[in-house]
Amino acid sequence: MRNLRNVHRSLLRSPPGLELTASAWNVSSDSIICTFGPTKDNVLIEIKRWIRYDNTFQPMASWDAPCPLPDLECDKILDVHYFSDSLTVCLVLAGGDIVIVREQPQNDEEKIEIVGSVDAGISAAAWSPDEELLAITTKAATLLYMTREFENVIDVTFTSDDLRASNHVSVGWGKAETQFKGKKARALRDPTMPETVDEGALSLYDAEETTISWRGDGAYLAVNSIESDSRRVIRVYSREGTLDSVSEPVNGLVGALSWRPAGNILAGVQYLDNRVKVIFFERNGLRHGQFDLRLSKGDIHEWGSAITLKWNIDSSVLAVCYKDRVQLWTMANYHYYLKQEIFCLSETHSAGPMSLSWHPEKPLHFISSSVVGIQRLAYIAAIATGPITPPKDYGIVAVIDGKCLKMTAMRLANVPPPMAQHEIVLAKNAVDVAISYNIQDSNAVIIAVLHNTGCSIYSWSMVSRAQNPPSHLCDSSFPIRSELPDMLNTQITYGINDSWMCLSQETSMSLILNLDQYGNPRHIHQLVNNIEGIVACGPNSGSRTYLIPGKQDHSVVDELEAAIDVLNERSGSGLQFLQSSNPGLDAICWGNKKEIPIGSLPNGATTHVATDVVFILSENGSLFANDRRIARNCTSFLVTPVHLVFTTSQHLLKFVHLGGEVDDLEIPPDTPESDERCRSIERGAKLVTVMPSIFALVMQMPRGNLETIYPRALVLAGIRDNIDKRKYKKAFLACRNQRVDMNILHDHAPQQFITDVDTFIDQMQKVEYIDLFLSQLREEDVSKTMYMETLRTAIDIAEQQSLDMSHGKVFKINRICDAFLDALKGRTLSHFQNVITAHVCKSPPDLDAGLNQIAGLKGKHPELVDPAIEHICFLADVNRLYDNALGLYNLELALLVAQQSQKDPKEYLPFLQNLQGMPALRRQYSIDNYLGRYGKALRHLCEVSAFDEVKSYTVIHELYSEALELYRYQEERLMEIMRLYADYLQTNGNFKDAGIAYEYLDDYTRASESFRQAHLWRESLSCAALIPLSLPQLESLARSLANTLIESKDHFSAATIHLDYLSDVSSAARLFCKGYFFADALRVISLHERPDLLDPVVNTGLIESMGSMVELLADCKSQISAQVPRIRELRTKKAEDPLAFFDGEVNEGADIPDNVSLAPTDASTTGGSLFTRYTNRTGTVGTDATRRTSKNRRREERKRARGKKGSVYEEEYLVNSVDRLIDRVNLVNEEVERLIVGLMRRRMRERARAVENAMMEVVDLCKGCVGEVFQDAVKKPSVQETEGQGDEGGPKGEEGVLWDTLEGKRREMPVVKEFARLSLLAR
Repeated sequence: MRNLRNVHRSLLRSPPGLELTASAWNVSSDSIICTFGPTKDNVLIEIKRWIRYDNTFQPMASWDAPCPLPDLECDKILDVHYFSDSLTVCLVLAGGDIVIVREQPQNDEEKIEIVGSVDAGISAAAWSPDEELLAITTKAATLLYMTREFENVIDVTFTSDDLRASNHVSVGWGKAETQFKGKKARALRDPTMPETVDEGALSLYDAEETTISWRGDGAYLAVNSIESDSRRVIRVYSREGTLDSVSEPVNGLVGALSWRPAGNILAGVQYLDNRVKVIFFERNGLRHGQFDLRLSKGDIHEWGSAITLKWNIDSSVLAVCYKDRVQLWTMANYHYYLKQEIFCLSETHSAGPMSLSWHPEKPLHFISSSVVGIQRLAYIAAIATGPITPPKDYGIVAVIDGKCLKMTAMRLANVPPPMAQHEIVLAKNAVDVAISYNIQDSNAVIIAVLHNTGCSIYSWSMVSRAQNPPSHLCDSSFPIRSELPDMLNTQITYGINDSWMCLSQETSMSLILNLDQYGNPRHIHQLVNNIEGIVACGPNSGSRTYLIPGKQDHSVVDELEAAIDVLNERSGSGLQFLQSSNPGLDAICWGNKKEIPIGSLPNGATTHVATDVVFILSENGSLFANDRRIARNCTSFLVTPVHLVFTTSQHLLKFVHLGGEVDDLEIPPDTPESDERCRSIERGAKLVTVMPSIFALVMQMPRGNLETIYPRALVLAGIRDNIDKRKYKKAFLACRNQRVDMNILHDHAPQQFITDVDTFIDQMQKVEYIDLFLSQLREEDVSKTMYMETLRTAIDIAEQQSLDMSHGKVFKINRICDAFLDALKGRTLSHFQNVITAHVCKSPPDLDAGLNQIAGLKGKHPELVDPAIEHICFLADVNRLYDNALGLYNLELALLVAQQSQKDPKEYLPFLQNLQGMPALRRQYSIDNYLGRYGKALRHLCEVSAFDEVKSYTVIHELYSEALELYRYQEERLMEIMRLYADYLQTNGNFKDAGIAYEYLDDYTRASESFRQAHLWRESLSCAALIPLSLPQLESLARSLANTLIESKDHFSAATIHLDYLSDVSSAARLFCKGYFFADALRVISLHERPDLLDPVVNTGLIESMGSMVELLADCKSQISAQVPRIRELRTKKAEDPLAFFDGEVNEGADIPDNVSLAPTDASTTGGSLFTRYTNRTGTVGTDATRRTSKNRRREERKRARGKKGSVYEEEYLVNSVDRLIDRVNLVNEEVERLIVGLMRRRMRERARAVENAMMEVVDLCKGCVGEVFQDAVKKPSVQETEGQGDEGGPKGEEGVLWDTLEGKRREMPVVKEFARLSLLAR
């Protein structure tokens, strides 16, 4: 689908008296080495250099080269090659000499040196692609291999025995004889036996030359020569000089030969009676396809009698060289297209074909020369597309194929190449083509076809899908061509003011032809400097036509700008010089219209000013927007009114939003899985055209086939645009056709949608469309998740935030359904189905409301009941609907629903008949009991006044709270229910509530026992006193309660019981001291006048408590001193060598076997790498069956709990240990304070100081280590922050244990409680 468009042409004629004989590329300086002579009149050979944009040759060397062979009139240069690394020119002469010319010879070297000579003479020569071997064929039928130092390494002689090297067998692939013709077909002849067998007869046009061609990798070469003056033979030799194969005999084969650099085929030329073909051979010598050069018999006789072939470096273009022209052919889908025809300079008269040399590195650069001069040309592969601005984006693509222009409108007919929707037969071979709007007919396009002498204009109507071919309007010729014989038309594009702009190149100038809409020249602008391209006008482009100059130094820029200003004043062409960092390839102009404030206008008015952005794709794949590089690996691009679309060499398709300044263009990252602006495409695919109206993008694969895709970026852009324009039906249909979640219809502009629900209903018209939309609703905001807007403006964000705040906790689904219900209130009959759908689609479904709507139809519109029942049963589970219908106590409605279900009538009919025969309250009770609504059933049973049944029902279904509420005003029955509830609580171990219930019933015996079991000593003893119990029984109960409290470490409560109920002052004081309540112990002793207990009880308790506390604080200090340095050490190791920290050293640093190629099995014991075993980011560890078992997880959790030294869980274990230690220190803070006060009151000052110092030291250590140990701790999240956060789905099994350790929620940083010193103790 791509055409070749010229982007550079420069030419230079030979100096007077000299004939150009050969040329070669100097890749390092991008210059050309030209040789002049020898001729029969002058044996002088001159080497000159031609630098790009120079108008003269620079001399390098010259010498006399008389021919050593008497049978030659003069010597002939067979091959010239330039070595950039050594600055050396190598020439191979037909007379047998091999000459090198050194640009910078050393002191012991000569500038011109004959390094070798072949006495028999040389017939052909060619350097290998790597420049290491020179292949030479001599006139003595031998093949020589020479090294870079010109040492002969291989000498092979051509013999007739070589013809037996290949035993060719054809199986008739592709021939008619091998095609299946049905069972009744006649006996077929053997397809391996051809109808005629070629003998290799020579053609009358054979020049008897020998040709050498290397394969692109330099592993093989092919030699085309005449064997025994009878037939042409192509011999294939390996790099080692071994004969690999010979070609099969082909009649009319001539000496042209070129091996495609890709290596799959060799191209040759075959002359038949009335036509000429390019035929292809495989390496084994067998034929492999062909194509016709489309020459008439007159063409063959006039200029097609001598032909050579040359493939370019990337195998994409085959150059066919004739006597006075060069044709460029490309192939796609096994069809060869004639893309360009370049004529040689005028006054050229040559017996042989033109000379052509492709650039070794730039695929579409070449030089073409004849004896009178040389021209340098560069082309690009460009798509000729029509307008792509909606609604006229028909996807028109024009493909040049010689005198045939293939036209296809992809929007109307996606015809695969090489076929086309229409083919326009031209009078001459096309050079370039441009397509634009037809100003006079808005439903048609104008096609301008440029050829060598003028242009042709066609019109193509797009009114209908009928196959109306483009109609011819007119032809025009350029009269100036007669004055400039070397003029070459290169480009044509649509300009401003209904005009066409044509670019032509001459010897020393560029011509810009401003043509009218019929192709007639209005103005001709001659620019001395070289112009390499005209920028195509893209969407929204302004009123300027940009020119791309070839040379951009300051002098050229100033001269061009001055010349363009003069031309614009004279013709109003709107030309402008484009300054770009790297021009030279495809370019499109996109116009950005924006408002710019104008201070001189009143009231601060604004004006619309169009600023143009020129997108340029350079030769090295860099994509520029003006001077900003936006991509370095671009392979093709297109521009729509809102997007820049381009493909990359990483096989990605990217979309860039347009509309702002160049610096604001945001290039999407290479994340096709998360960004709608990036998408993976097939390898090597390139853009052809885009049709925003139907969201379609056409790409061409490397083989040539087309693929139409619908990228999410285009689809969503169209949907959003339709929503903004309130074209909801169009947006809905796009979602439906492209499988886009319909929630975007609301989520893109929520407030607007809620306001436009009536408009939405009016546009949809079909009830089914509204049902489909409502049934697709989800709570997820797809505009923030799967379809996140990548060009959301600040206004959109503010609108969304205000909407979220206004609706608060109202769910999206319910809000939309309520809006539809409000809008459909006046359209109940026509949209009754939608009303039911809106009720059912709520979250949770409001089935009762939907069923009530159906029930309301029975009296007014009974004919709608059955369709409504069918619809609601389609939307919801029919069994659930049946239960809801029963819950409405509407048996007739329940029967209608049951009839739509799979239920057996033998089951539901007797059940419904039984219900129908019951009283109303008993029926409601039975229905609620059947549906499991036991609370409502209990209420109905209570209304029936069946109290015995109520009690039984309450016990069976544990409805005590409901029963208490129902009988709250009936004291007697309330007490009976409370008794049942108290027994239930006692049986189920809820002793506290049971005790309260029994005390409510004045059953103090059971209440006291229940409170005792709940360890509520105050309540138990108070109830025991109300029984009343005897004193021994009360003391026994008190002693039992005290012992229980001592076991639970509640010494204060136990001491209170001993003091109040047992009158045991000594035990009470001892328990107070045991709980560090020394002040209470001293108070009790003084209150009961027992000073004898001070020494044995208080003092002893103080000393014991001091010992245990000091021991505890010493343990804390030693734990901190040991664990904090270990944590620091572990973290240092983890930072320095994570692999050693997580995986550990294997075999003490020995080499680890590389088993990455082994397939994992169930028995796999590989531990995985750092990033697989412990993060689960990439790769696999074992198998899912092993990794996800709960057994392995429990084992790993035990390892985590142990925190064994050296394991990956050690750090977490130590951090948790320090956390627990700080909690323990905070807990004993008050106990230490009470202990110090008690010691001071009993004159134990030194002991108090020791305890205080130990506590202060531990507290300081804790404060000092908190920041280091808990450096990754975070603030504990609030309840609101954690609501709605579900499981993110980490790894399972044993891997999930470490995942929880590394990636789980961080602990809250602990706070060390301050410890207040006693002022009476010295610091």
